[in-house]
Amino acid sequence: MTNYVKATDTIYDITEKYPETISFFVSNGFENLSNPVMRRTLGKTVTLEMALSMKKINQEAFIQRLSEVIEQTAPDTSAGLAPMKKENGGDIRIEGVLPCPIRLPLMEKFQSWLDEKKDTLGYTVDYDLKSANLGLDDVKERVVAANGNADLLSDLYMSAGFDLFFDKGLMGRYGEAGEFEDISGLDKINSDFDNDQISLKDPKGQYAIIGVVPAIFMVNINALGDRPMPESWADLMKPEFENSISLPMKDLDMFNAFLLHIYRFYGEDGVEKMGKALLRSMHPAQMVKSHISKGDAKVPTITVTPYFFASMADEKGPMRPVWPKDGAILSPIFLLARKKNKDKVKPFVDFLYSKEVGEVLSSNGKFPSTNPLVDNHLTDNQNFMWLGWDFIHKHDIGELIKTIERKFYQAAEREIL
Repeated sequence: MTNYVKATDTIYDITEKYPETISFFVSNGFENLSNPVMRRTLGKTVTLEMALSMKKINQEAFIQRLSEVIEQTAPDTSAGLAPMKKENGGDIRIEGVLPCPIRLPLMEKFQSWLDEKKDTLGYTVDYDLKSANLGLDDVKERVVAANGNADLLSDLYMSAGFDLFFDKGLMGRYGEAGEFEDISGLDKINSDFDNDQISLKDPKGQYAIIGVVPAIFMVNINALGDRPMPESWADLMKPEFENSISLPMKDLDMFNAFLLHIYRFYGEDGVEKMGKALLRSMHPAQMVKSHISKGDAKVPTITVTPYFFASMADEKGPMRPVWPKDGAILSPIFLLARKKNKDKVKPFVDFLYSKEVGEVLSSNGKFPSTNPLVDNHLTDNQNFMWLGWDFIHKHDIGELIKTIERKFYQAAEREIL
């Protein structure tokens, strides 16, 4: 993967060359860098390696995210990557979002694959594959604007989360009309997700899942005090953890998946208890510094976070990852293909389901792949919590998300910004 910066670069050189990184530094605990005087003085003597060491932030993961920020702002630089967007009136259109930590290596694979296939495809392709942190608002707007006309939809969608694909005001209406089909051709997916405890393969043959974003939690042992170490989602609902937990509410896909699973397995009572447990909203990347107190701000005892971001925490710090005994909560990475033009879409589905892409998902980003040929390197105790297709197909997921969000916020007893 191409990185734009090196650990030995000074903070001054990085922020001068890539001013778009300033806000990223500030949001990740380097507030002094918002001051241009500090950047010109102290920034000239401090390397990125030194700065991350002082904050106890994982160097490799931070540089990867920093490169992602730079690439999003200048996607057509000399990094050799495909641009996020190509719109030339192609015969088919692909759109969606890619998980932030692995967007760069996936785009590299995509570019290489397109270069190999450009003379044999026989048709043109438009695509818009942006980073997940940019959100799905524009995708949703186009789906709403289609107003029931499936011919105005893209031919292939890719994204984590539930609301876009199952909300009956969005993609759900087209799913009910039979517009989509799982064209992966796989009879069996990876045994990590197809066993006696879990099955991610849609029995209706409409929705495909190429990988998952697992959510676990981190425990700040310095803030835990004499409370017992929590080992499950159920433990987080105990009275001793009220007003103690940080949730990734700015990551809507993960937050919605979290609420849906808590409701599915612990009911409205579980949702309300999690609302009472809320201390603050936090972006997953901030988890690595959540043990650092600022003034009188209370430090979260527990931080719910995607598994990938848990790997960013320094092993010498106070944050301890916990894979819940009742299972990591799943936010599936869906692949939704329209039946129309499926012959043209099929090569792209095969690429996204390939072992090569699956290994990028699993190894580089800790987003386990459903490809049966990929070893996700999961241990026996790394199990998963999954809504189940029966639950999904029996509910209007879009409306259910709105309902349980209201119950959560009411229980939190304050407005969350």
